[in-house]
Amino acid sequence: MTRPRLEVADVFRCHGDAFLERYGDGLSREQRRALHDITVCRTAALGGHVEACDRCGHQQVAYNSCRNRHCPKCQATAAADWMESREAELLPVEYFHVVFTLPAALGPIALQNPRVVYGLLFKAAAETLQRIAADPKHLGAEVGFLAVLHTWGQNLQHHPHVHCVVPGGGLSPDGSRWVPCKPGFFLPVRVLSRVFRGKFLSLLETAFDQGKLPFHGKLIALADPTEFRRVLAASAKTEWVVYAKPPFGGPEQVLKYLARYTHRVAISNHRLVALEGDEVEFLWKDYAHEGKQKTMTLEAIEFIRRFLLHILPAGFVRIRHYGFLANRVCREKLERCRALLEAGTKAAPVSQPEEIVEGQAAAHVCPACGEGRMIIVETFPAPPVHRKGPRPTLETVGFDTS
Repeated sequence: MTRPRLEVADVFRCHGDAFLERYGDGLSREQRRALHDITVCRTAALGGHVEACDRCGHQQVAYNSCRNRHCPKCQATAAADWMESREAELLPVEYFHVVFTLPAALGPIALQNPRVVYGLLFKAAAETLQRIAADPKHLGAEVGFLAVLHTWGQNLQHHPHVHCVVPGGGLSPDGSRWVPCKPGFFLPVRVLSRVFRGKFLSLLETAFDQGKLPFHGKLIALADPTEFRRVLAASAKTEWVVYAKPPFGGPEQVLKYLARYTHRVAISNHRLVALEGDEVEFLWKDYAHEGKQKTMTLEAIEFIRRFLLHILPAGFVRIRHYGFLANRVCREKLERCRALLEAGTKAAPVSQPEEIVEGQAAAHVCPACGEGRMIIVETFPAPPVHRKGPRPTLETVGFDTS
């Protein structure tokens, strides 16, 4: 049997207890839950079932998934399922990718108030796109788009930004025609950047005035209105990054792109290189040097700390739809768009990218004979959890951390 690929869960199992000793008191409930869930995902701790081939009789044990949205293994399945329902929303037009990034100076405010600040980031980015697109000087149309929140950079540091995938055009104000954008050009980035900056800072100041931004620890000084507004004034003098990537081709390229981005977590298992002693080595792209791929080595405890920076508050929606793709109007307006574009047929199904189906390709095909199908012949529950006594460590729930 080949040795399993290194996973984020392996790092958690080996060094999770040491991490909790150092940082446990400062973790949120969601961070603790993610640490636990990813650790036990697809292990006996969650129960499972026995599968048997209906042709050759080969048997294997399969353990249950944790289904945590931050788990690298579980998000592959979630992304594949989600993509099936997205095909019907594609239009036969050029698609664009616009990224709105929060400046580093405001990152600490987001870390202490993630639900509020990330929500404002979505709101400011969406209102900016809709306002500039509706302006007759630019496109003069109602656009529709999907927005996805990412909070990390390639080195796992905090780097909040929203990816927006936008069809190249929109509905005229009276809905009578489709207004295409210029080939290869959507909206002016400099205008988007300045409007985005103004909207976000205004929204953030309003949230502060309404008492929605409590501060503690190293940021306690920001509780003073004068100091808070000083930080906002300094941010208003800087250039904010709004990046428009080159346009996609047709719907096939868009689906492949979405499959990579919508359910991505802070780091995928395939980027991990080695876990040796108390250090983790992983691959990353250095965008400051033309995206050159490099390796980075971190202390395992620091690796876990950075990963958990990107655990979102419970119930926070990280994939949102706006304009004519908003849930309440999507069906009606998409039909109108297709009629105007004379697109009578649905986009052809697109094969899913390899990284999305990794770990589950041939999940129901027998690995022994390659012909039969694996069917469940027995299930077994998770072992009982003992809630009294001292806090369980990873060793006491069945993991060898030696």
